[in-house]
Amino acid sequence: MKTKHNLAGISRRDAMRRGLLGAAGLWLASGLDFPAFAAGPPPARAKAVIQIWLWGGACHLDTFDPKPEAGNDYCGPFKTPIETNVPGIKICELLPLLAKQADKYSLIRSMTHGSNAHETASYMVQTGRPAGGRESFPCIGAVVSLFKGYDAGYRGLIPPYIVLTEPQGRFSEAGFLGSRYKPFATGGDPAKTPFAVEGVVAPGISEQRQKDRRELLQKLNTLEHVMPGDAQLAASDQAQQQAYDLILGDAGKVFDLSQEKDELRTQYGKNTFGQSCLAARRLVEKGVPYVTINYNGWDTHKQHFQEMRRKLPELDKGLATLLQDLSDRKLLDSTIIWCCGEFGRTPKVQWEEPWNGGRGHWGKVFSALVAGGGFKGGHVVGASDAKGEEVKERPVYPADLIGSMYELLGIDGEAKLPNPEGLDLRVLPTVADGVKSGGLLKEIM
Repeated sequence: MKTKHNLAGISRRDAMRRGLLGAAGLWLASGLDFPAFAAGPPPARAKAVIQIWLWGGACHLDTFDPKPEAGNDYCGPFKTPIETNVPGIKICELLPLLAKQADKYSLIRSMTHGSNAHETASYMVQTGRPAGGRESFPCIGAVVSLFKGYDAGYRGLIPPYIVLTEPQGRFSEAGFLGSRYKPFATGGDPAKTPFAVEGVVAPGISEQRQKDRRELLQKLNTLEHVMPGDAQLAASDQAQQQAYDLILGDAGKVFDLSQEKDELRTQYGKNTFGQSCLAARRLVEKGVPYVTINYNGWDTHKQHFQEMRRKLPELDKGLATLLQDLSDRKLLDSTIIWCCGEFGRTPKVQWEEPWNGGRGHWGKVFSALVAGGGFKGGHVVGASDAKGEEVKERPVYPADLIGSMYELLGIDGEAKLPNPEGLDLRVLPTVADGVKSGGLLKEIM
């Protein structure tokens, strides 16, 4: 049943409640004067977020919202969705491992924003804001880095916002917050040994050679003797020390997946996505507050079903094992997982040439999976219509999902976002800002 909200005469918050050398240098410089955060944030239930970004837009009908009754032109060869371990919830037949984990996650089948453009949709889903405005707002990862990172007492050597393995390039993740809040993109491939993390692991260079280089650099650096007590030199030395501690110390070993049992690595899947999921678990275990896995390959305009037969088993192994692994380690209750792309794909299959069984972009309705960190498992929020073309009930807009995660993280939606122009910009947008809202996801929080 749809819920109507009377937004007149209520507060902004009520409306939303209802409704690495180089890297080390960035850590030390802000460029903005950050005010104190707003007092009285909600109590935090989650400590970390793992975002699995289905880059390109995964089809809702072929993942979490199957529609076999719609016929072959909509479901294609995926005609037999499977029961999960929660009665009444079915998902795609190529996701059997996730079907056994449905009690750990909930599905949102009524995500919507209406945009069919990659850049616009990516910005909307990850910031909760409409595209095309005067300001470039930060995405959720950058906001979490602001409120849970160095300004909030985070002392880890690993940056507080990590991307595995490359940025999308669709928009500036940090927005007006600036370079301090950009994610550290690892580069490399965690499925290879070693995992060549940018600035941390150099292929072909041993740890001893790294140490020898450091000693030589220290011998050549005579400025500290000429200018003792210089503040800039001290800051540079601190950055260098932190970078080498990351490269040669225990902190950098978080990226050494060979420390894990081979059996577990196999369960995750010995491919880039599966090993990225394992790396994400290791990072949140070390206290990193936000990790994004940019999982490419979902923009399937052509030969969609052939590609799904390859990608869905990868998604199934990696995500299902991540859920179980976090649960076994007592980390799921404090770690949010959210999995979706920028939009869904055209419910009606494009059989004609040149698409030959492809699916286009579809922002009217799509699906997301959420788990952990205070989100209940075993539920479905909202619904699409019989053919997966429109929202049938309980629309969920990007700001609703993002706002729900902020609340679970203890981030006050009313807190001000620092910006170079000193504007009164808040963590969460409201209906007054031109943002549509169906309300926070209270039914699964």
